Amino acid sequence: MAHTAAPGAPAPSGMTAGIPLLAAIEGLAKALFAAFIFFACFAFSETSPYDAVAIPTIVLWLCLGVRLHRGTVPLLALLLLYLAAIVTALLPYLNEDFPVTWTIQLIYLTVTCIFFAMFFADDTHARMELALKAYTASCVFSAALGIVGYLQWLGIEDLFYKYDRASGTFQDPNVFGSFLTLGALYLMHGLLTGSTRRPLVSLAGLLIIVAGIFLSFSRGSWGGSVVAVLLMVGSVYAGSTSPRLRRRIAFLTLATIVLGTVAVIALLSVDHVHKMFETRAALTQDYDQGETGRFGNQIRGFAMLLERPFGMGPMHWRLIFGLEPHNSYIGSFANGGWLGGAVFIGLVLTTSVVGFRLLMRPSPVRAHAQIVWPALLMFFLQAFQIDIEKWRHVYMMLGMVWALEAARVRAGTPQAGRACNAAAAGSSLARGRADR
Repeated sequence: MAHTAAPGAPAPSGMTAGIPLLAAIEGLAKALFAAFIFFACFAFSETSPYDAVAIPTIVLWLCLGVRLHRGTVPLLALLLLYLAAIVTALLPYLNEDFPVTWTIQLIYLTVTCIFFAMFFADDTHARMELALKAYTASCVFSAALGIVGYLQWLGIEDLFYKYDRASGTFQDPNVFGSFLTLGALYLMHGLLTGSTRRPLVSLAGLLIIVAGIFLSFSRGSWGGSVVAVLLMVGSVYAGSTSPRLRRRIAFLTLATIVLGTVAVIALLSVDHVHKMFETRAALTQDYDQGETGRFGNQIRGFAMLLERPFGMGPMHWRLIFGLEPHNSYIGSFANGGWLGGAVFIGLVLTTSVVGFRLLMRPSPVRAHAQIVWPALLMFFLQAFQIDIEKWRHVYMMLGMVWALEAARVRAGTPQAGRACNAAAAGSSLARGRADR
């Protein structure tokens, strides 16, 4: 005779549906996913530990049952249409290794984006917290190495330091500086709302990340980070009904501005920092100007694209002009033709509508939207002056935003709404203490 548990008896601790093995596999899957996110900071080369962990992580979670929800279907449709345009533009150049390799890499990054959209749509609060904590740890790690490299404490040339700028674990200081912004927003959000459990640790991590952003001397990272912080702080302030929390936000924002100004002045007192700041703070650099500079190439290239419905072919812009377009919107037309460019713009605009809607409408996922959407918007703005198509973390954030939208849509149904509200209860309690 089969034995049954007494009515109302709790399930044994550590067991999922009575199967300890499944609980162990889920624990392994979470650890693997955390490593997957953390390794995003390793970008010394075209391949990184991030890519090595990606496939087993995705396969394992697919076996555990991640699903595609209707809120993410528009993202899937736009990404598939964009890939179709790129592959069509590639067809005349299948005998060229570099365009083919670039397209395969783009397909792989798109797959990761779809996976993120599926993964975060379920158990949203817990999974977002896991990912953001791992990502922030990655930011602190990379920023610390960037600072050490910039100060040349290791005495090894070009390690964590390139072109007289901090680069951390990245090839490009511009990518390094922008990568750090999401981690800074996560820590700032916790400090503003009082939801962080260890405020001193969060503050220390935030200072390391901000120093890394500054020492990257990336104009796009500086400007984009300011825009992202202002949007995040403004959305938290506007979304709060507590006078106490609003006063807290106003005070901490003012204190941050004062302390930040003092820190920048102190850094600028160092001679080589001051000289680099003067050089990088200029609106244009030498490589921007002239007929063969970045802007000259863009003007000439845009005129050529008007006559080429199928574009120039993936990565053929650099063969014609000797440089990348340094503009992802122009690059989308060059790589994927008129269809590719139109779909890319459509993806940005559609995601922007979703992102701002997540900020404005009360929902169980709004707190995470206040962190992720400003960071992704920063990359959309940076896309006007740099190529973001191969940045792994951009695809993660894109998937996150659409997963939050899927969770918001599902929260509109009574059963899903109760589940979402219960999952977010822990953070709501912490914020409630700050609101009172």
